Amino acid sequence: MSALAESGEAGGRGRGGLQISYAAIKRSTLWLLTASSGFALIEPSPYEFVFLITLFVFALTGIRFSQKLLPLALLLLLYNLGGVFSLLPWMDEAPSVRFTAVSVYLMLTAIFFAAIMADDPLGRLDTLRKGYLFSAWCAGFAGLLGYFDIAGLGSVLALYGRASGTFKDPNVLGPFLVLPIVYTLHAVLTGRIGLIKGFLLMSVPLLALFLSFSRGAWANLVAATMMMTALAFLTSPSSTQRTRIVFLTLVSLVLVIVAMLIALSFENIRSVFEIRASLDQDYDQGVTGRFGNQLRSIPLLLDLPNGFGPLRFRWYFPEDPHNVYINAFASYGWLGGVSFLALMAATCLAGWRVALRRSPWQGHAIVLWSVLFVTILQGLQIDTDHWRHFYPMLGLVWGLAVLSPATPPRGD
Repeated sequence: MSALAESGEAGGRGRGGLQISYAAIKRSTLWLLTASSGFALIEPSPYEFVFLITLFVFALTGIRFSQKLLPLALLLLLYNLGGVFSLLPWMDEAPSVRFTAVSVYLMLTAIFFAAIMADDPLGRLDTLRKGYLFSAWCAGFAGLLGYFDIAGLGSVLALYGRASGTFKDPNVLGPFLVLPIVYTLHAVLTGRIGLIKGFLLMSVPLLALFLSFSRGAWANLVAATMMMTALAFLTSPSSTQRTRIVFLTLVSLVLVIVAMLIALSFENIRSVFEIRASLDQDYDQGVTGRFGNQLRSIPLLLDLPNGFGPLRFRWYFPEDPHNVYINAFASYGWLGGVSFLALMAATCLAGWRVALRRSPWQGHAIVLWSVLFVTILQGLQIDTDHWRHFYPMLGLVWGLAVLSPATPPRGD
């Protein structure tokens, strides 16, 4: 910890009697970081620039890295080293170089989010949650503008009749909105906010997620909500709160069903929903379909220690793998693939442990782990390795897992 940070723990007095709180500065940059995370129409996105600013602020005012986070850092490093080795024959291909560079950058964000939990975890988690909710509202509202083609924005904020908002792909917008929705629902179930306020806070993100018509996002939300509710019930400290959770879960379910029935009463929404809700999609079928390509790639990858190379799966098959685990071997080679599998296995151990352990931050851990665990499973049917929102969840779960609940970390 730097001397500058130590002098600012309780706030330093500057010239003219100005009170400076380094804790407030840090929290402000964290809020801005998650608040900017939903704007991904341009590359590099604002999130990239804000992350560099946030990293600079924390480096200047002090950041601690626990040795208990070394397994996370080592597995991420090995994963990306595999990507670098896989890239070497294709250094003249700009997309492959850019893909590998983004992977390294995302690794740094995960380690950063894990490290910042060493100090003031509750304050920082609440700040991150508020910033994420703001970003979800912006992205969701943009998605609604695009879907309903308000002011002619459908060509920019929608894709193939589906809300994409401030993302390029509806299949990324939808999963991005899951975490703030589950966070808000958890606050309702545990009595931290009322039912009406909770549904108002969830309204825009929830409607935008539905209108993204992303089957993965729908499944992610349902599964994460069920897991969060079960964990909240099992870890509830009293029978009164367990009764409240059951009652509000039933009420919430009824309200969601009513809202869906109203939405599906519109022909244009119902027609797209019927197509997207079908499990029998043309591009999934046959030997050359999504799952057929995945199966055909496995024997090839077993013979290639460096994989196909970053972004080169599509050179062998008609499209990307749509499976993050196969892509780990295809784009990062054997070293990256094995490291990624080990990372996900270790994360599962850490995630279940922190979610079930009594601590001041258990509520945050339950929400984060519910969404992250389902996203890990979702990787079997979509490439999640470059989802920016995946890495903060990964880092935060690890950061909370290594904290000792018996001796809460001091605040800034």
